[in-house]
Amino acid sequence: MNIIHTADWHLGQKLLNKSREKEHQHFLDWLLAQIQKENIELLIVAGDIFDTGNPPNYARKQYYNFIADLKKTSCTHVLIIGGNHDSIRLLETSKNILQFLNVYVVGGASQNKSDDIFEIKNHDGKIELVLCAIPFLRDRDLMTAMAGESALERENRIVEGIKNHYLAIKELILPYKKQNIPVVATGHLFAQGADVSDKEKEKDSAEKDIYIGNLGKIKAENFPSEFDYIALGHIHKQQIIDKNPFIRYSGSPIPLSFSEKNDQKV
Repeated sequence: MNIIHTADWHLGQKLLNKSREKEHQHFLDWLLAQIQKENIELLIVAGDIFDTGNPPNYARKQYYNFIADLKKTSCTHVLIIGGNHDSIRLLETSKNILQFLNVYVVGGASQNKSDDIFEIKNHDGKIELVLCAIPFLRDRDLMTAMAGESALERENRIVEGIKNHYLAIKELILPYKKQNIPVVATGHLFAQGADVSDKEKEKDSAEKDIYIGNLGKIKAENFPSEFDYIALGHIHKQQIIDKNPFIRYSGSPIPLSFSEKNDQKV
C-alpha cells in the first residue's frame, strides 16, 4: 500500500496579516497531483489541519473541497488527526459522514481507545494495514493536572501519560501483529532531539513548544516497537527522530514563519 504522510497544513494562517490562501491552494493542488502520480492509496494528515480553532470560511472550504477532490484519485483511505491548533468539535462535526467515504477523523482521543484504531482492507476484504490514530493528547487525556506539583513533577507526569497512552494502544494491536499485519501510528507532539526552527527556540513561533515550559518531550525509545511506522506532526521541519527512519516528522508544506525560509519543503 502506497502512503503519503503530511502534517501541519495550518489552513487559514496569515503572515504579517497577509492571507496564505493561494499558497495553501497551490500545495493542495500539488498534493492531489502527487497522489495521482504515485498511485497513493492512503493519506495521513498528522494534525494542525487548521491554524486556529475557528478558521476562516475559505480555509474550511479548501479542506472540504480537497477531500471531495481526493475521491477522484487513487486515494481510497484518509486518516486525519487533530493537532494542538485544531478544534476537536470542528474536526469531528463531519466525522460520521466522512467515515462513509473512508475518511477517518480523530479530533481528540476517544475514551474507548479501540475507537481510534482502524482496519484498512483491500477490495477482497482482507486487512492490509491497521491505523492507530493518536491525536494531540490534552491534559484531560493524560490526567496530568495535580495541585501543588513542581514543574519537574508535571514534566514527568506528562511524559508518563503519553507513554502510557501509546502502551495502551500497543496492547490493542498485538492480535494484528501476530498475523504480521503492519501497523502505523500517529502523534502530534514534541519528540526529544527534534530539530526546531530559530523562532521556536525564542518561544515565539507558530510551532512553539506543545507543552508549557518545554515539557512532554518523548524519546524515540518511548514509542512501542510494535508500530511499524509513526507519522508525527507538530514540528515544521521534516526529519527522522533519533536516526530511526520509521519515526518521522513530515514537516509543514509551506514556510509558516520567516525562520522556516531555509527549510526544505515540498
